[in-house]
Amino acid sequence: MAMEARSLGTTVIGSYSFPAWLEYACQHLNDFGAADREEMIEDAVIAAIHDQVSAGLDVITDGEQTRLDFNLSFYGFLEGMELEGASPRLHGPPAHDQRGKHQITGDLIAPRGLGAVEDYERLKRLAPSGPVLKASVPGPYTLSGRLIPNEQYPDRYAITEALLPIVKSELEELVAAGCTELTVDEPSMSCYAHKEDPERFVEIFNRTVETVADKCRLSTHLCFGNFKGHAVGLRRYAPMFPAFKKLNVSEIHVEMASREFSELEIIGDIAESTDVAVGIVDVKSYYIETVEDISARVRECLKYAPAERLSFAPDCGLSQTARWAAKKKLQNMVTGVHRVRDEI
Repeated sequence: MAMEARSLGTTVIGSYSFPAWLEYACQHLNDFGAADREEMIEDAVIAAIHDQVSAGLDVITDGEQTRLDFNLSFYGFLEGMELEGASPRLHGPPAHDQRGKHQITGDLIAPRGLGAVEDYERLKRLAPSGPVLKASVPGPYTLSGRLIPNEQYPDRYAITEALLPIVKSELEELVAAGCTELTVDEPSMSCYAHKEDPERFVEIFNRTVETVADKCRLSTHLCFGNFKGHAVGLRRYAPMFPAFKKLNVSEIHVEMASREFSELEIIGDIAESTDVAVGIVDVKSYYIETVEDISARVRECLKYAPAERLSFAPDCGLSQTARWAAKKKLQNMVTGVHRVRDEI
């Protein structure tokens, strides 16, 4: 399936801010029946769609309103593991060590899938015509990071291999459901490329997507973590390239705004073979980028990569950003990008 270039397009990564009432409801789910909960999910997705469509985005998602963080809910679909009851650290500054790990108790399987297809079907039903609809699924290496190795799965790579066919099947089901825009999130690969073998990461990724890469516009999101606004990895892209240029994708998304556009020249290297979605809005800051800020950043990107290879997005998902700020950031992002579109 030939994928058209999206010249100076506007997109998002996947997650969007939860409405305050949904945050509250998630902490009191026992107070709601099954029908109540489904109604809440639909209302939250409608709200996420509304904010994205109002901003004028070319590509939207369901805001991942059914997920806790961008990947935590997927563990609820896995059998052969025991969910941890409480985080290992409950107090002090928010940090990644507050996200605990789960014990593996048997063969890792997902007989019901991972839930992404149901989410996409809901998005199709609720979204207006016009924007392209995108689904996101975490890759197997990223999913493996919250599971504790055991005798059956002695290290993270063994766990990754067990999860790979599960993720691969989910991607195939999404494409079969009509999804034409698909992101495989692998932030763990970008976080650990400086100390692991990036060529091995590429091989794992390409096996995961081999049956869908030519059937949709496939992208991957490479960032450095965003738990409560905090990164977890060495925030440099140099260790990933040139190896990551061999990822079998239509588009690579890179986090730039929170890094003051360090290594921006790398987008020119990527654009030699792949489209680039540049993170142009800092989701970890409550500074609201102005339209002028956005336009200037787009023009700077055009010094390194051609318009037909470029699109723009927030640095990461917006789940860790207050909704009032997320709305303003998206609105200004779209307006600023459109200003440059009109210039050229």
